[in-house]
Amino acid sequence: MKRIAIFASGSGSNAENIVRYFSGNDEIEISLILSNKKEAFVHERAKNLGVPSYTFSKTEFDEAELILETLQQYNIDFIVLAGYLLKVSAPLLKAFPNRIINIHPALLPKYGGKGMYGDRVHRAVMEAGEKESGISIHYVNEHYDEGDIIFQASCEVLPGDTPDDVAQRVHQLEYKHFPEVIEKIVNEK
Repeated sequence: MKRIAIFASGSGSNAENIVRYFSGNDEIEISLILSNKKEAFVHERAKNLGVPSYTFSKTEFDEAELILETLQQYNIDFIVLAGYLLKVSAPLLKAFPNRIINIHPALLPKYGGKGMYGDRVHRAVMEAGEKESGISIHYVNEHYDEGDIIFQASCEVLPGDTPDDVAQRVHQLEYKHFPEVIEKIVNEK
């Protein structure tokens, strides 16, 4: 059994989708959800799904000692970032080489980097006049959104779209592809 921890900072819709996807899977389990925000709705989703969740401060994530202890306690094999907004610290990268996966709501290398998340990305895509956007699933390294790309999928940006319109299309791509790509990567390692 391979065990996954999800890191999330917000509402947790992607986290919930991933947990539901692997529910009943005999080979892969979502064992734990960690957040840097006590008030994040992902904790409520985790509770409803029966997945333990914990909050740690930014300092605790940066220093990583308590995080690594918690991950070891749950025998975690992989980390999945699902709307997690902090940079992953060096100790975590060292402990989980090529076993930390992130999803970004744009076609990297465009519209990535520090501060590029959520509506900020969709607004930037629209302001640049792009005809398409999409998702990028990638390994995490020491730089925001610069790890090796594993998978990309695109959607149209139509004349008259709002950032919310683009976000809805991007979310559909996330919900469809992220769990499938996670499953493929975990099964290959």
